[in-house]
Amino acid sequence: MGPSIRTLVQVEGVVQGVGFRPYVYSLATRLGLAGHVGNNGAGVFIEVEGPPPRIRDFLALLEQDAPPLARIDAVRTTAIEPGGGAGFSIVPSEPGGPRQALVSADSATCADCLAELADPGDRRFGYPFINCTNCGPRFTIVRDVPYDRPLTTMAGFALCAACATEYHDPADRRFHAQPVCCPACGPRLQLLDASGSEVPADPIIAAAALLAVGDVLAVKGLGGYHLAVDAGSETAAAALRARKHREDKPFALMAADLEAARGLCEIDQTAALLLTSRRRPIVLLPRLHGGDGTGVAQAVAPGTRQLGVMLPYSPLHHLLLRELGRPIVLTSGNTSDEPIAYDDKDALDRLAGIADGFLAHDRPIHMRTDDSVVRGFRGREMVIRRSRGYVPEPVRLRAPLARPVLGCGAELKNTFCLGKDFSAFVSHHIGDLENYETFRSFTEGIAHYRRLFDVTPQVVAHDLHPEYLSTKYALECEDVELVAVQHHHAHIASCLADNGEEGPVIGVAFDGTGYGTDGTIWGGEFLVADLAGFSRAGCLAPVPLPGSAAAIRQPWRMAAAYLCAAYPDGPPDGLDVIRRNADRWDAVLAVARSGVNSPLTSSAGRLFDAAAAVLGVRDAINYEGQAAVELEQLADPAELGGYPARIEEIEEVAGTERREQLRVIGADLIRAVVDDMRGGVGPAIVAARFHNGVANAIARTCAILRARTGLGVVALSGGVFQNLLLLDRTATRLEADGFCVLVHGRVPPNDGGISLGQVAVAAARDRLAGEPAH
Repeated sequence: MGPSIRTLVQVEGVVQGVGFRPYVYSLATRLGLAGHVGNNGAGVFIEVEGPPPRIRDFLALLEQDAPPLARIDAVRTTAIEPGGGAGFSIVPSEPGGPRQALVSADSATCADCLAELADPGDRRFGYPFINCTNCGPRFTIVRDVPYDRPLTTMAGFALCAACATEYHDPADRRFHAQPVCCPACGPRLQLLDASGSEVPADPIIAAAALLAVGDVLAVKGLGGYHLAVDAGSETAAAALRARKHREDKPFALMAADLEAARGLCEIDQTAALLLTSRRRPIVLLPRLHGGDGTGVAQAVAPGTRQLGVMLPYSPLHHLLLRELGRPIVLTSGNTSDEPIAYDDKDALDRLAGIADGFLAHDRPIHMRTDDSVVRGFRGREMVIRRSRGYVPEPVRLRAPLARPVLGCGAELKNTFCLGKDFSAFVSHHIGDLENYETFRSFTEGIAHYRRLFDVTPQVVAHDLHPEYLSTKYALECEDVELVAVQHHHAHIASCLADNGEEGPVIGVAFDGTGYGTDGTIWGGEFLVADLAGFSRAGCLAPVPLPGSAAAIRQPWRMAAAYLCAAYPDGPPDGLDVIRRNADRWDAVLAVARSGVNSPLTSSAGRLFDAAAAVLGVRDAINYEGQAAVELEQLADPAELGGYPARIEEIEEVAGTERREQLRVIGADLIRAVVDDMRGGVGPAIVAARFHNGVANAIARTCAILRARTGLGVVALSGGVFQNLLLLDRTATRLEADGFCVLVHGRVPPNDGGISLGQVAVAAARDRLAGEPAH
């Protein structure tokens, strides 16, 4: 075979506990190589010795058939002196040094475990906590690192002899699977009644029976408690909605498998891949039969043409769905605006008035984690809420951070982000920072991530808004450098980081609310931006926000503001939106004109609200963005016509500087909506023409800015671009005009991506500050 060589291989970014070392052991043994493999702070180290051709084969195959949960950022090799050893082994982890090895996200039950779950001859037959190195709980049970059983919530469950044998056998797929267990040694499932007393029956059978008769069941999942009802029961879905104080916002569904999901929704190849991925997110899908999902109660998702559907991701879900035999509603275990319940006692206390029973177990959850939500867009994934199944896997950055950075995120849909080296660890979905419990979840999450990834921030980035709790948290941090990042710049920077770009680009940031550098409320912004900085090149023409926060909850107020702008001498007679709100219309107009409690806003979200109210879609909302969501669902996608909007140029004075800024006149779009309505054009056509008009205005504005700047790349970000009709029409028009268009994929376009943008901006400024002057 010729002389042997010995090579040191450092595999960086490998997640601990995903079966990579056994895979390396098996590969090396099969090729007849000597050496060893182990964990260290950077990931996995390998010393391998043998004939050069076999070493080359080993390196070529190293990533080819890696375990499903393995993630490899880099493989580095160094030639070392041959040692003349024989055999290959797995050695203990190397202690010390900076921690860079990752923690895996929770992963859906694999096919091998599902086969065992259904096999009456297997010792884990019907066991709801079956798992292996390729699947099961990870992030939600980790208390600290290194990721070993004593530092997880499985510490209280001593391995039985059979499980210990599997755990210590490198050839077994449960080798060093920290959550490994069986009925003899693992967690126990139990059904509790509403008072918390155990029900003496088979928990799965009895729980399915509760669902079958229309009861509300609290189910302990991987990241917290869910509330479940039979998805086909109108009475049960309505009861859950009333008890949870959730008037209209759609509930998510869980179907037993892909075939069952196809009975509810239209599922293309992209959607099928998303539904069956190991991440098992909620996927937003078009309903079948023109809007009525087969067998789905109307109260599940009232007034929507879509359903949020997921497939089972834990053995418990598989067993429950199999026993019931039909889809269930599965929504977060909380009342409106509260974090999901995850502690057993807290769940019993908080959900006692909602749930008729509790399907619980004694494996503690360390970190609460909501379900993730995604949509398919042009054959790829677009994340709307990034949480279970995705976190804490990092977003890899294009350039390394000079210093560790914490991005504190926004107020709504909050996430935080810790960045070091090339990695940005965007947190799980925290929620809206509007109460103590959510803020506590935010602070505890930051402390947990700092421990897991050995990050001590030297730079803390935050929003400009002085009243955001995330901003206040940042301002109280000691011994750090603070970096204030404008909200919409953070949106564009997030899109750049998501796409591995640095800019400069034309950034279009359309959302509901963001604090501007001039102290006004921005939200329909055209920026010329890179990661380090931006200039405001244009915006939607500002209009009053009558009653301030009240106008966000009551879109008819924005209709009043926009109709006033569209018709200075008064709108046409007979508009239904005026008739429906006649008792308050004049008073609200007076407030808007006076400027008292009516700040100016360029918000794109409020423009969509105005269109929805004028069109009769909705005068008041019960959840964020509801009017815009329903306007999108109303629009006829076959309609290609669009309303015109003027683009004006104004001279803006900023200190001693004068600069030209573009203004898109949104009132023109509202006037066109009124004209078509009065002409008898159907609402679905009007809604589509409004969307197309906004897309046309964006494309025309970007074309003007390209002529001025020479930039040919456009980044689209902000919560308004969750609207797939608008996103598709905008991207199509821009691409037809020769632009390269960047959209979000790995992190949300909404405020859930703000923290990544803050880290990217702070890091870019840090790099610039460290560069020598020329």
